[in-house]
Amino acid sequence: FTVTSSSAVSAHSVASVIVAVVEGRGLARGEVGMASIDLKNPEVILSQFADNTTYAKVITKLKILTPLEIIMSNTACDVGNATKLFSLITDHFKNVTFTTVQRKYFNETKGLEYIEQLCASEFSTVFMEVQSKYYCLAAAAALLKYVEFIQNSVYAPKSLKVRFQGSEKTAMIDSSSAQNLELVINNRDSRNGHTLFGVLNYTKTPGGSRRLRSNILEPLVDTETINTRLDCVQELLQDEELFFGLQAVISKFLDTEQLLSVLVQIPKQDTVKAAESKITNLIYLKHTLELVEPLKAALRSCNTPLLKAYYSSLEDTRFRIILEKITTVINDDTRYTKGCLSMRTQKCYAVKPNINEFLDIARRTYTEIVDDIAGMITQLAEKYNLPMKTSFSSARGFFIQMNVDCSTLPNGQLPSEFTKITKMKNTYSFTSADLIKMNERCQESLREIYHMTYLIVCKLLNEIYEHIHCLYKLSDIVSMLDMLLSFAHACTLSDYVRPEFTDTLAIKQGWHPILEKIAMEKPVSNNTYLTEGNNFVIITGPNMSGKSTYLKQIALCQIMAQIGSYVPAEYCSFRIAEQIFTRIGMDDDIETNASTFMKEMKEITYIMQNANDKSLIIIDELGRGTSAEEGIGICYAACEYLLNLKAFTLFATHFLELCHIDALYPNVENYHFEVQHVRSSAGNKEKIAYTYTLSKGYTEEKNYGLKAAEVSSLPSTVILDAKEITNHIAKQILHRQKSTPEMMKQRAVYHLAMRLVQTARNSRLDPDSLRIYLKGLKKKYEASCPAPRQNDEQ
Repeated sequence: FTVTSSSAVSAHSVASVIVAVVEGRGLARGEVGMASIDLKNPEVILSQFADNTTYAKVITKLKILTPLEIIMSNTACDVGNATKLFSLITDHFKNVTFTTVQRKYFNETKGLEYIEQLCASEFSTVFMEVQSKYYCLAAAAALLKYVEFIQNSVYAPKSLKVRFQGSEKTAMIDSSSAQNLELVINNRDSRNGHTLFGVLNYTKTPGGSRRLRSNILEPLVDTETINTRLDCVQELLQDEELFFGLQAVISKFLDTEQLLSVLVQIPKQDTVKAAESKITNLIYLKHTLELVEPLKAALRSCNTPLLKAYYSSLEDTRFRIILEKITTVINDDTRYTKGCLSMRTQKCYAVKPNINEFLDIARRTYTEIVDDIAGMITQLAEKYNLPMKTSFSSARGFFIQMNVDCSTLPNGQLPSEFTKITKMKNTYSFTSADLIKMNERCQESLREIYHMTYLIVCKLLNEIYEHIHCLYKLSDIVSMLDMLLSFAHACTLSDYVRPEFTDTLAIKQGWHPILEKIAMEKPVSNNTYLTEGNNFVIITGPNMSGKSTYLKQIALCQIMAQIGSYVPAEYCSFRIAEQIFTRIGMDDDIETNASTFMKEMKEITYIMQNANDKSLIIIDELGRGTSAEEGIGICYAACEYLLNLKAFTLFATHFLELCHIDALYPNVENYHFEVQHVRSSAGNKEKIAYTYTLSKGYTEEKNYGLKAAEVSSLPSTVILDAKEITNHIAKQILHRQKSTPEMMKQRAVYHLAMRLVQTARNSRLDPDSLRIYLKGLKKKYEASCPAPRQNDEQ
């Protein structure tokens, strides 16, 4: 493994997670155990949970992990007798390697032994959590055995971080919703940064960017934790010195998690490569530990509880102990540098002189050889009177390079003693037989140096292992601070506001964060208001009036609030959502042989099976793939089902018939996107101007489909024909239901009651303002109650 510098933050694009999955048999079917380890981060995550027959949780968890390889037991994968879980996973993860391991390796006793042996003492409380969770222990046994086998190394005892992750601490966003909302991948072009992750990602370390990604896919549900984070972001925004000071230190960190991962593996065979990577890693470790003091200095004057807690974690004496142990053996000025030759020199001279005399002799030899090479090249340059200089690359070792126009060379050729000639523009690279021999001697003496340095490094590492847990803490602090800095950075580029958490979803003038990034200017903002009493909003409006964008924007704002970021709005309050569902998009899926309609039905079924009172549900059109009557029927029935939940639902539709559902259910609100008709100066044609503003009630627009068609290049004869037919059909359907006075009264009473309950719960008004507010409510109630007509009185 190589540790990438923090510039390569796209570390996540390469999968490196291995997961073992095992499911109970017989009565315990549906009880699933999972264990995963990231090859770049020495942390084993165990989870065990009961899942329903759709295995939604398993698939969602796996999608978030983006595994490189999935391990299952051979009994689950028998041809002709594969379990439903196995076939589901293989369908969902077509590009992931599948490995079957014999069932005997999924052994919970062995798993518990592994954990006892490898888990660092700091994290040993996990032991209590998993003792009786047999499935995740079995998965852990198979996983660790397999990883040690493919890595050809064992983990150092008491060196791994092991944690148990139930599935209740975070909000669940299923993979198709994550895709619809473009949380981490843009749907048009996967390399494009127009995603929620792209909008918030100003992280400086690979750990921070991984942290941000997993938070976006699994937002928090605990208000206290979220507010702690928001306090930090607020402090970072208010204290510029703290912000820039922290950012400067954090950006110097390398990939701490991956560094740890290499440190805790003990290779089974000593090869030159293993030796070299261990030495490099020790230099990286020294570099990292030297940043602890500057990080403390940056955090010294902070006030928020979380940042204070991080400061006191950094006061752990073990950081100093490890660094002292390292500096007894390693030179003070050895540090991480860019460039392969300078790094090679750092590795050579890492160990202090006079620790091992043979090492000192080998180094002297190495220096002499390098000097000889330089001398030889200078002589050649004089001999042929050409501007040669010494160059180095990790693949070729030392070679000669020169910048010269080929016309100045005799016969346009280099002298015959030079071989392996390559030419780029006017730069020649070449070598000679003597130089090749010198390079071999150089390599030979390097091997000796590395071997001796490696033995010293190994001895040093064995003394360090017992203190290594503090590094897990450090890597955790760095990635978290990096993410919070990133949130603060995103706020400074746009006027976001701090969210509140109540039982109401209220957004004042909110806008779509990704759209803002694409358009480079602030999009039209809109209000949103949902409460327990008005928890169902139906949105209508012509094509392209902004319905889909508005729906996605609400889901994105909800996620941003729940990960501790500020939100694009003037004011916002959210109700914590335990699940976020979306049904968006009109595509069919050839692979799984699902027509548009079947896909819609599958998605809505999934929502109905899994939604609860704390969900946020977003449905962008339903029942489109079938005939209008059936479509409306399905829509109506689905609405009625979702209306009985206390979930917040936003439903966009073109079926205006649906809007009349508010006559039966008082918790439904209708909104529409306004459009304006503009006459062109010639006065003969009407154009539609989109305002993208949301207003109460349902859309008054008639036949907006025809207007959209007019703008497209459909032949005018077809459009005229369509208008006639539409008018003809419209006349036949004109007898619509109207709501009776009785219904209107009931609705007014319901709304009044709802407002009063809410005022009682959340009001912070003083008595006088409250009196004025209540009088206003009374007026509103009287105005919306229909006046009794004369004949009713009699």
